Amino acid sequence: MRRVVITGLGAITPLGCGVERTWTRLLQGLSGITSLKEKPGFESLPSQVAGLVPRGTNEGRWNPQAYIGQSKLRETAAFTQFALAASAEALADARWIDITDEEKEATGVCYATGMGNLEDAIQQNDIFVKSGIRKISPRIITKVLMNMPAGYISQKYGFRACNHTVSTACAAGCHAIGDAYNLIKLNQANVILAGGSESCINPFVLAGFSKARSLSTKFNDDPSKASRPFDSERDGFVIGEGAGALVLEELEHAKGRNAKIYAEVLGFGQSADNYNITAPNPNGSSAYTAMKKALKNANVSPRELDYINAHATSTKLGDASESRAIATLLKEDGMDPQSVSVSSSKGSIGHLLGAAGAIESIFTILAVHEKTIPATLNFQKTDIPEEDRCDYVPNETKLKTVHYALSNSFGFGGTNASLCIGSYR
Repeated sequence: MRRVVITGLGAITPLGCGVERTWTRLLQGLSGITSLKEKPGFESLPSQVAGLVPRGTNEGRWNPQAYIGQSKLRETAAFTQFALAASAEALADARWIDITDEEKEATGVCYATGMGNLEDAIQQNDIFVKSGIRKISPRIITKVLMNMPAGYISQKYGFRACNHTVSTACAAGCHAIGDAYNLIKLNQANVILAGGSESCINPFVLAGFSKARSLSTKFNDDPSKASRPFDSERDGFVIGEGAGALVLEELEHAKGRNAKIYAEVLGFGQSADNYNITAPNPNGSSAYTAMKKALKNANVSPRELDYINAHATSTKLGDASESRAIATLLKEDGMDPQSVSVSSSKGSIGHLLGAAGAIESIFTILAVHEKTIPATLNFQKTDIPEEDRCDYVPNETKLKTVHYALSNSFGFGGTNASLCIGSYR
């Protein structure tokens, strides 16, 4: 039986560029959510907050010229650039850069995005309407295609085992890692770079989510308080951007080259929620099924869980539904739901849509590796029914040995995914 471990991590997030910076600031309880009020086009929108990757030339800020060559900058969109930067960090961390042609043949890419690049499409359409075909960019199609992050990563490093893209809304990052895990187990590759990327913070997207009543609107004057998973004052999610990348590797292959091992991917589960195209079933049945499958796949019982990184986006229905699903899972095994730590990092970075599952899987892996559970920011009190309440790790990091953990991701369209991560033994 082929086992799959994590040997490299990379991240670009609203807390900064790089895994170490992001993780440190997350544990410090800092927020990467800022105001959009001063940015053109956002001033009339109901929601004016977002988790923006900080720009600039100082350390930890996003300066694309530091990551991407000039020719590639012209032909790629921001979500592809984020993916390339996160992937470069993950591959360097795994020491999987200077490899042989044979090794490239056994290395693949599974990458995800939810919305990809709408901004360039909108801009180029305006140019076409005003000026006709002669003025639009010849690169517009390759800029907006969802599979460009995977394509550019494969091209840059010469990986040939697979070039696979997942677009399952907010579950996409988690699905991409799950697909990579299964492909390695099936001996389709020895190493796969997996993750997700998103950069779609523009007025059109926020207007659409606002019309769907999905976004937070009550905290425009206090952005850092806007994303508040499980808290009774939550009123919608805060959109974010960034990318996460993970190097998944077959265990014996990793051991053979003395690779650093962060944790092991033990199981993957997914399910479909046929209740509503944008809302989960309040009874949490499909979220429960995804978690149950991940644990079964991992041969781990709910009783063995130490931590769950919740999808919890800070919406009224979604948070309550997931908490009920977790409580059902734990009580089924005779456990008190309060006995397992459950936190959502979206209080700090917002909701990164197709990149969320990748970034939150990294946080789950680090919780296992570092024996530290990140807090749920902005939690004061909850309206979750008492029988469904968990230990939400409010506002303060918790030191705890984590042997087994779940990372959940759920998306519009009724698509759910859960990964089981364990300490490497």
